Amino acid sequence: MWDLMRQDDNGNRVRVASHGTRISALAQLMTFESGVPHRQTYWLDGPGGPVLSTNRDLYLHVLKIGRDARAASWSLSAFLRTLWKTSTALRGRDSVELDEVAALFSAAGSNPPPPYDPGWTTKNLTISGAAPSCYEDWENVLLSQIADLEDFLTDPRGARQDPTVLAPRPAGTGARSTPLRWRNFDPASYVECAVAGSLGGWRVQDGGRVPAAGSTLTESPVRNVAAFDWVELSRLIVCGQTFD
Repeated sequence: MWDLMRQDDNGNRVRVASHGTRISALAQLMTFESGVPHRQTYWLDGPGGPVLSTNRDLYLHVLKIGRDARAASWSLSAFLRTLWKTSTALRGRDSVELDEVAALFSAAGSNPPPPYDPGWTTKNLTISGAAPSCYEDWENVLLSQIADLEDFLTDPRGARQDPTVLAPRPAGTGARSTPLRWRNFDPASYVECAVAGSLGGWRVQDGGRVPAAGSTLTESPVRNVAAFDWVELSRLIVCGQTFD
């Protein structure tokens, strides 16, 4: 059992909520700490350390999140806007552990999304250097995707029939830091491709991935995954957009 704790005005430890897993507790912790000034300190009390350690652990975790989001009829834009809001709890960090990545996606699929900010359409969303090096760079990658999805809503091409389409980015669009190419337009395919493309860990029997025609692969190798830096976290969400 994991307890989410806080300190009251008298300095006493107060239990806010109890969770059956560390990841669900982390998801609530991030939700509380996101989007508002940190006037209150929260922490977790529970047994042991991290729960997830491999690419397969994360793959199976996000596969369920994607399926739940699909059953709840979440749009990808709503899912990513909630992912963005929750991620603000990670601002200032140099790296993010695997359990926290899992918790970030859990929170994205279980909290109401913030509204789209029209300013994102025209904002310069490029990164600060050759590769993402901080939270703000990763944030611009994610906001680039959210802005593309908003553009698709008024795309005169209408329904997407081809497996790959290019983001419209009409006149007046701000510079963005993601590829034009899009392949995945719902949370289930996005999160599955995010982990499968960047880390692997899938098996055909999981039901989330079909090997390419002529391929004899039925699974990808399982390997340990250390903490993610912002380059790796950016690769994760770009694969969600572009990986097949």
